[in-house]
Formats: sequence, C-alpha cells, structure tokens
Amino acid sequence: MHQIIELQQQLLPDLLDVMSKRYSILHQVMLSDLIGRRALASTLGMTERVLRAETDLLKSQGLLEIYPNGMRISEAGKELLEKLEPFYKSLIGLNQLEEKIRAHFKLKQVIVVAGDSDISPQTKRELGKAGSQVLGKMLRPNDVVAITGGSTLAQVANQLTAPAPLKTNLFVPARGGLGESLDYQANTLASTMAKRTGAHYRLLHVPDHLGEEAFASIMQEPTIREMVKVIRSARIVVHGIGEAAVMARRRKLDEKEIEEMAQEGALAEAFGFYFDKNGSVVHKNQTVGLHLEDIVNTEVVIGVAGGKSKAEAITAIMRFGHDDVLVTDEAAAHDIIAFIEEEEQHKLS
Repeated sequence: MHQIIELQQQLLPDLLDVMSKRYSILHQVMLSDLIGRRALASTLGMTERVLRAETDLLKSQGLLEIYPNGMRISEAGKELLEKLEPFYKSLIGLNQLEEKIRAHFKLKQVIVVAGDSDISPQTKRELGKAGSQVLGKMLRPNDVVAITGGSTLAQVANQLTAPAPLKTNLFVPARGGLGESLDYQANTLASTMAKRTGAHYRLLHVPDHLGEEAFASIMQEPTIREMVKVIRSARIVVHGIGEAAVMARRRKLDEKEIEEMAQEGALAEAFGFYFDKNGSVVHKNQTVGLHLEDIVNTEVVIGVAGGKSKAEAITAIMRFGHDDVLVTDEAAAHDIIAFIEEEEQHKLS
C-alpha cells in the first residue's frame, strides 16, 4: 500500500493532502452527526468557498447527505472512513505513537485519536468512541464491568453499543459519588452503559469521600457490603485519569490536605488514589468501592484520558503499571513520548 502511494505521489504530489482534507471533512461530519457548512468550515479552519467545493464532490460520490439544516455522513461514507482509518493513522504518525507508548509501558494495546480533547469537544467524543469500541471487544458473557465517573467516561458510556443484548452482563460504579454533575457520576454511567447494551446494572448510593467514622459505619450495612463485594468481583475496570489537585478539590478536600499532597509529589488521580510521577501511591482517601489491590488483581483495566493538560498524570498512572489498555489523544501522546524520552535520557546520563 505504501509503495503504491509513493508511486502515486510522483504523479500527484498533492494526493495525500487532498486525501487528508477529505478524510477530515467526513470524519468531522460523522462526529458532529448533523452540522452546517459555516460551523464545519470554522472547525476545520477552511473557507466556506473551499469547503463547499469539497462537500459538493463528496455528496456526488454518495459519501455525504446534505439537507437544508446541515449535512450528515452517509452509510457509504462511514464504511469508507472505517476502511481508511488504519491507513490514515499511519499517514499522520499515530501508529508510531501507539507502539512506542505500548512497548515502553508493556501494555496490551494503546489507541491514539487525532487532536486535543482539552480544546476540542469533537476529539473528546472521538476518545469516548474509541474507548467504547475497546470495551465492546473485551466484553464476555457474565462479565461484571466497573466504571468510574467523569466527562470523558460519559462519552464512552454514551457511545457504547452491542450487536445483541448483553443479558448476562452487569455494569456497576467503581466508587461512590463525587457530588458533581449527575451526568458524570459513576452511578449514572453504569446505568447508561447497561441501558444501551441491554445489560443489567446496580448502583452504589454513598459519597466517594468519607471520614473514618462514616466509612466504618457505612461498611456495617449488609447491603453496602454485598454491593462492594460485587464491585470488587469485576473482570473489567474502565477508569478516567485526573490531575491530582483538580480531583482533590472536586472531592472537597481542604486546602491544607491538598498542599500536603503536592509536597508529597501527587500528580495524578485514578480509582480515588493519588500517584506521584513514578506511579507510586502517595495519598489515598477512605472510599467505598474498588481498592488498589482490586485493581492489581483485575483481569482487564482500561484507562481512557486525553488532553495535553493530562499527559503528565497519564504517564504517572501508566508507571503504576496495572493498566492493560490506554485510550488517549494525539496531544497527550506527544507529551507522554517526551516524558519517556526524558526518562530514557536520564538513565543514560
């Protein structure tokens, strides 16, 4: 394939540029579901005149459907994107990023989507789509799946599908509630995933952050103990990754405790635990749900997180060493590679 492309480039030097532009148009329309020409031109950084010519051509090829209120990708367009995706990822270098990160952290799989989810809602949606596809492929009958909360995992939940109802599967929250938007709560995401796939779900109606007395009291409740046992039986855990200080404030920790965590080197948060740059746990809260030993013993752990701002936190969690799959974006991946190269250089010096 690459040899053919190289030969074609000798005759058509702009071939890859044109292909990349048209791929980007179709991809963006697919992510947006329905989008107007002006909004699409702004998102892609094109003039409306140039975009009109391209979308008219794509329509004539049966790849776009254009309506008075916007445009949608056709089934033929979706099929074409699916076939082109591996080549396109290779073309823009995402495959190389995936393999370098996978090999360095000894992961089973790494998926990198184009863009930066810090600044692009479409990239975050694509991150969620990739995460949902990974999860869908991992699911087996009778699986218990534990999921944490957050805006990125909400994208995973909202795009998860199954070819047939998963009548024997169970989705559960990995931890209690953070007191944030209901849309991003682990309970909400577990129920969303179950409803979208025809599976079952159970909820955990307790706060995520508890004092020692409250934790001890709640754990005396038989229904809570039984639910925690179910959560800890999960074969698959899907989790987000957060910056330590941001997540500590979302948990309403006092500033003195946050300052102490910073002095301990806390950079990242996952599963309710705080990690330093080496992947070591430096702080933990009393939480009802998964414990660290549960993560260590879980068969499949999938981390889904992106954005340049989270690159250092993602790197720290990967150094913890118990994830099997990482789904991230291009902006985070480039910085993760930079951290890897810095570490390798430090070892040589």
